[in-house]
This record gives sequence, C-alpha cells and structure tokens, in this order.
Amino acid sequence: MSSVKHFIDESIRKAGVDEYLWKEFERAGYGGVDITRTPLGTNIVVYAMRPGIIIGRGGVTIKNLARVLEEKFELPNPQISVAEIEVPELNAHVMASRIAATLKRGVHFRRAGFWALNQIMEAGALGAEIIISGKLRTERARSEKFRNGYIPKSGEPATKFVRKAVVHAQLKPGIFGIKVSIMPPGAEFPDQVKFLEEPPEEIGQTVQEEPEATSQSVESPVEASTEEAETEEKGSEQPEAEPEPAADEATEEAES
Repeated sequence: MSSVKHFIDESIRKAGVDEYLWKEFERAGYGGVDITRTPLGTNIVVYAMRPGIIIGRGGVTIKNLARVLEEKFELPNPQISVAEIEVPELNAHVMASRIAATLKRGVHFRRAGFWALNQIMEAGALGAEIIISGKLRTERARSEKFRNGYIPKSGEPATKFVRKAVVHAQLKPGIFGIKVSIMPPGAEFPDQVKFLEEPPEEIGQTVQEEPEATSQSVESPVEASTEEAETEEKGSEQPEAEPEPAADEATEEAES
C-alpha cells in the first residue's frame, strides 16, 4: 500500500469514528476525538462535557465502545480514555451541536448564529466564524455567515490552530448544515513579533549608619589655621624683657 493511500484510509477511518461517536454520545456533549497509533495498540481520547455518560455504570459503556471500534473500524487494541471539556464555548463540536438544537426548537437562524458567536467571543476566542446553510427563508438553499475576530483561511495557522466542526440538523424545510470555526486564545502566529526585555541588574545598596552627634565640636582646618595666625601676631606685639645687670656691677655699688 502506498503512503498516499494509507493516509487517505486513515483520514476516512477517523472521520467515520468521529461521526459514530457524535451520534452515540450527542447527549453527553461530545466534543471530538484524538486517535494515536502506538506499537502496543491505539490510544483514543474522547472529549465530552459529561464523561460519566460515556464511561457508564461500572465501565460497561466504554467496554462496549472499545469492542465496536475494534470490530467495525478495525482499530487494534483500542485504549479509550475520556477527558472533560473545561470551556465548552471554545469547542467547535459543542457549539455546532448547540446551534443545531436551537434551530430544531424553532429559533430563527440569525438569532441562533449571533447568540453562539457572542458566546464564543466572550469565552476569550481570538476569532470565530459560523456558517449556516440550507433553505433558510426561501425554497432555494443559501448560506449565511456570522464572523468576528481573526480567522486564518490557509497556511499552517489554519491547520494547526483553528478548530472546526460540521453538524447537520433535519428540519421541516430540509437539512441544515452548521459549520463552526474557532481560533482559540493563546495561538502564536509566525508573523507575530516579540520584544524580549532584559532583566534589570540588581545593585546591592549598603546603608551606612550615621555616627551619633557628640557635644564636642570639630573645628575645621580653616578656622584652626586662623586662630594660630592670631596667636602668633599677639606674641610678636609684646615688648622684650630688659636684661638683668651683671653681678660685678652690683658688687661695686655695694662696696662704695
């Protein structure tokens, strides 16, 4: 088997599993499936709003599901795990099913489309697009688009980030098709530019304690030099002391 035919068969098998799970667990809030082949078997992760319905009492439902997937879709040794959807408004399958249920209750398609679009954007999505196709108002089928935010249509961002789902609803005029595309928050685009900021350098600042003030005043060198000069001037103004008479002169006066 060529690689091209292998990938085509795998895609057809995955689409069949997705459709089967949506029909069986629509009331459980089915939100998609991930299928991964491993050397030991097949890992299958089913996303749902109410995982308890898929697991069943005592795990009976999930065991029957594993048997059906192995026999009908030829998935070897399927290991099934169920994950709960944290934010249903950001899941394309859940929102498409909600729109289909709203249309079945007789709500106008524009009201249902705008309501779902507002719910998706309020949940934090970067963009969303809803397409409702069918006999909306006349006998001729047409489509109506409801769009908000940014939705890439081609390239790697469109295949890697955009979540898509298609659901059909049987109404009185005919079959309506609902296609939902959601760009979840946190998606990084290849043309997005980021500016990295360098962390500020931590400068250790040492605080020096100031010495306590004392009663003794410290004289500045200018004042000290001024006082020394004044002292020298006063010393020079004092008269010199007269020399004492010699001892021999005093003796002669005493004899006479």
